[in-house]
Amino acid sequence: MSQKEELDLGPGPARSAVHDELLECLQTIALVHDRKATAESLISGLPLEEGRLTPGVFARAASRAGLSARLVKSRLVQLNPALFPVVLLLEPGRACVLLGLDTKARKARVIFPELGDAEAEVELDGLQSSYSGQAIYVRPRFHFDERGPEVTRQRSRHWFWSVIRENRKLYRDVIAGSAMINLFAVAMPLFVLNVYDRVVPNHATETLWVMAAGIFVVLCFDLVLRLMRNAFVDLAASRADVKLSSSIMARVLGMRMEARPVSTGSFAATLHSFESVRAFIGSATVVSLVDLPFVLMFAGIIALISPPLVIPVLAGITLVLLYAMAAQGKLHELSETTWRASAQRNATLVESVSQLETVKTLRAESRIQSTWEKATAYLSRTGAQLRLVSTSVSSVAMWTQHSVAVCVIILGVYQIIEGNLTQGGLIAAYMLSSRVMAPISQAAALLTQYHQSSTALQSLNEVMARPVERPEGKTFVSRPVIRGEIRFDKVSLRYPEQENEALRDVSLTIRSGEKVALLGRIGCGKTTLNKLMLGLYEPTAGAVMLDGVDLRQFDPIQLRRQIGYVSQDISLFFGTLRENIIAGGGSEGVDDEALLRAIRLSGLEGLVNAHPQGVDLPVGERGQALSGGQRQSVAVARALVNDPQILLLDEPTSAMDHTSEEAFKANLKAFAQAKTMILATHRTSLLSLVDRIIVIDSGRVMADGPRDKVLEALRKGQIGRAS
Repeated sequence: MSQKEELDLGPGPARSAVHDELLECLQTIALVHDRKATAESLISGLPLEEGRLTPGVFARAASRAGLSARLVKSRLVQLNPALFPVVLLLEPGRACVLLGLDTKARKARVIFPELGDAEAEVELDGLQSSYSGQAIYVRPRFHFDERGPEVTRQRSRHWFWSVIRENRKLYRDVIAGSAMINLFAVAMPLFVLNVYDRVVPNHATETLWVMAAGIFVVLCFDLVLRLMRNAFVDLAASRADVKLSSSIMARVLGMRMEARPVSTGSFAATLHSFESVRAFIGSATVVSLVDLPFVLMFAGIIALISPPLVIPVLAGITLVLLYAMAAQGKLHELSETTWRASAQRNATLVESVSQLETVKTLRAESRIQSTWEKATAYLSRTGAQLRLVSTSVSSVAMWTQHSVAVCVIILGVYQIIEGNLTQGGLIAAYMLSSRVMAPISQAAALLTQYHQSSTALQSLNEVMARPVERPEGKTFVSRPVIRGEIRFDKVSLRYPEQENEALRDVSLTIRSGEKVALLGRIGCGKTTLNKLMLGLYEPTAGAVMLDGVDLRQFDPIQLRRQIGYVSQDISLFFGTLRENIIAGGGSEGVDDEALLRAIRLSGLEGLVNAHPQGVDLPVGERGQALSGGQRQSVAVARALVNDPQILLLDEPTSAMDHTSEEAFKANLKAFAQAKTMILATHRTSLLSLVDRIIVIDSGRVMADGPRDKVLEALRKGQIGRAS
């Protein structure tokens, strides 16, 4: 019976390895520009569709190879030859690299992904028939090195403001539209002034209709410009939102483990604070800031109508700005306090929900409820103070706006009595005074929001400044095949914010294909050795070598593709069994044959066969639908699914029963014959899988030798403890 007959794949067609033509085209062009890059390094962490690169994220993948890319719509013969080679998007969903065009001979030189790097000459008419009308220009970026001036290195692209600057053309149109809208705003007061001063006294109804027609045209243009301005601002904000959110998530996923935050809940609150930044740069903010310079124009028109009437307007502007500036210190303090309290409360919530079962079994509900209520009460008090100060600024601005209007009317009446002002002039000045104070009131309200957004942006800056595994500009040498020889050369490691070293001056060599067990007490450093071999942490001293090469030279994605890891803490994702096993399948995908082999080796065969959905059975959030032993088997399956050369197994059978453990041992022994295997365990039953034992205590190697000799020394108490 074949494997596909033995195991139920569940509904849906058979899955095979993914062929990504767009990715292969990118690699081809990268080679043309001497920017060799592996598939894993180009697409790791990018949002793929069915495991394939899409035109929308092509530029992000190209940037990892030091290239810039731009998607264009153009006829084939109108593509710029100076920018060749160029990626052509074909129908349906295919791609090729265009090297050159000969319009006279009606020929084209192309590279099709399925032909490797071989050029092919095709008929231009045939290529046009399959061309989708879209192409991607790809060019190399200039690389600055240490010889560049210091100022050049300092003026690096800011993750936030650089994205905002990318939409400067849209904001330019918004500013131009706002200028026209504010000019049109003068039309209504002038219309009223002329009606009261000229039309009414002279009964000039013909003039009234002409002016009414003109003002109606102005109002129509004003409406169109306002709608277009709002659309452009929203478009710019949505573009920035998508790109900034992607950048933040990519930074979080690429973060080095040393830079991992202490609290997940607090860190999530920091990321969520981006919402306040996004709201601040939204349409209301931009429009208010653009309208602000026109305050002087409206004030000048009031002064032309009657100079005394501009005095209360200027006094009102001064009062609002002075009060808003006076409130800034308190707003800044309360914004930071509110943000910290909110992050701490969110940390309590996330920790409690994620460990709800533990909370119940320990009867810790009362303590957590008390912590939550204290944080909520403090946050409520602080939030109330913040809202009081914020609303006071808005209230003072509104009171000032109405007071200025009253003062303008009072002064205007006296000016009319003295004969220095007409009734139409007074009404026009009154309307313009409201127009002057509105942007000032909005600016004062924005000052109250500024500190919340500034605090959020500062916290996000700290996130974006954390070190990542694959920093921009760093290149890795491709090493797709490894032998599996591991060497620790005087390695020490101290975890962040820890006083004691987890490893101290460790030196050992594990030969390719060797089977080694790590023994030692809890917390002695066995798991730390595994994490160093995975490249999750960098040693604080010494070096970890793989096949004689420092591990830091390896692309982290390509390195972990060669290592199958089963950790002590099993973490599953919400989704199906298939999705959890092939979660790290890599760019080449995982076919059904590899999936079925991993299921059989891990002992999940019975579970898959018995469930009506087969490998598509849901596992629940964090794998809650599975038992502890089944979750461990899933971890084993995803460690084996890519047929890695190195196996790192940290207590792989701690949740299994005796029968399951024996079956797993038999399967693993056959699977790992030619592979390097490092087994960290407290179970002596697993030691039959290894030929060598390394004993670790307090981060130091205390014994290293053949299995039987080390076991005998342990029984006799001949192996001491680290001092």
